[in-house]
Amino acid sequence: MPRSIHGGRHELGQNFLTHRPTLARITSLVDRTSGAILELGCGDGALTRRLAALDRPLAAIDIDEHRVRRLRRALPSVQVEVADATRHPLDADVVVGNIPFHVTTPILRRLLSHGRWSEAVLLTQWEVARKRAGVGGGTMMTAQSAPWFAFSVEGRVPAWGFSPQPSVDGGILAITRRGSPLVRASDRREYEAFVRAMFTGRGGTLPAVLAAAAGIPARRARSVVAMAGAADRRLPRDLHPEHWAALWHQISRG
Repeated sequence: MPRSIHGGRHELGQNFLTHRPTLARITSLVDRTSGAILELGCGDGALTRRLAALDRPLAAIDIDEHRVRRLRRALPSVQVEVADATRHPLDADVVVGNIPFHVTTPILRRLLSHGRWSEAVLLTQWEVARKRAGVGGGTMMTAQSAPWFAFSVEGRVPAWGFSPQPSVDGGILAITRRGSPLVRASDRREYEAFVRAMFTGRGGTLPAVLAAAAGIPARRARSVVAMAGAADRRLPRDLHPEHWAALWHQISRG
């Protein structure tokens, strides 16, 4: 395979998925959805071929022009284009892909703020999948987007299931856009700032953190936490999406 103008496998961060159970699992998850599909980072087309068999509108992109040329010839029914996943429009109903580990965060940030998609199935680093789904505690990025999106881990992928083999396992992360958001879209910027203040604020208890972040008296902070059903939660990382939404609704009312 000729070297891409963007570099070789190392520069492109390409770890091609060869694990058949994972290919089948991702395809099964996508099959439960409906509408047009966009695959990010199609590589040699191991997943693309399975997605094409679903007989739905399918577009696939990759930054390697040589692999795109080959896949176009192999799958003439699929719209295969040379494109950068960090810039390409997210204009399909379902977004799926084996995400290069070194650009996972920018792609996730973009995915959660752009496009009309309703479902996403992404192969990321195992720890990234766990953190985004709130396994072992939530993160600021997940909390900021939780009122509009639901996250789940759908499987772990052994490092040897990729070629070349990365140093860590992969994880299947599924994201669903909520039909009924927990917070109004018009409040999103202010809500995100509130979450940031909570995660970066000081305090040994949740009411203390809330009081500092929202600039309210400690007594009211304790009351707000109780009304949000979060009295048994110690820190922001322990909150579920419903807790975040309830806290925001209480605080934003003034």
